Amino acid sequence: MPAMMIDWFSPAQCVGYVAFALGVGSFLQTDDRRFKLFMAGECFAYIVHFGLLGNPTAVASSTMSFLRSLLALRTRALWVAALVVAANLALGLALAKQASDWLPLLASCLGTLALFLLQGIPMRLLMLCGTCLWIANNVIAGSIGGTALEVVVACVNASTMVRMARQNKAPAEAI
Repeated sequence: MPAMMIDWFSPAQCVGYVAFALGVGSFLQTDDRRFKLFMAGECFAYIVHFGLLGNPTAVASSTMSFLRSLLALRTRALWVAALVVAANLALGLALAKQASDWLPLLASCLGTLALFLLQGIPMRLLMLCGTCLWIANNVIAGSIGGTALEVVVACVNASTMVRMARQNKAPAEAI
């Protein structure tokens, strides 16, 4: 949808702004547990947002990301991560009609691998790769809040990784 045709204050866009706030809050966290809690909230808002925008693959991906964030709070089991990735791929096979439909699903796969297999800076670095896929999806979908969210999340995430690297380096320099 052309930018001139978008209603900036439609219910869909307003829910996107809520996702924006939760997503930025998520990537400001240096504690992995709080990061995952905020991310679950962002994903839930995204489910509603993309449902209202009529983007079924983004709804499916956001639903899987929501479930994945909650599961990642309880376990880091490889089989759970594999199950979530397989579900994302199955959803893609069932719902994707064009190449761009795969963007949110692949982003969710990267996020799943990050949340279950990594922690700290490596986790956030892989999440940044998924963020780039979401930026592309949101531009294509006409999501104002979603695009703004992912661009800001990329910047905040990079800043948080720098902060974490400095925190990790500081004790070593004190010796």
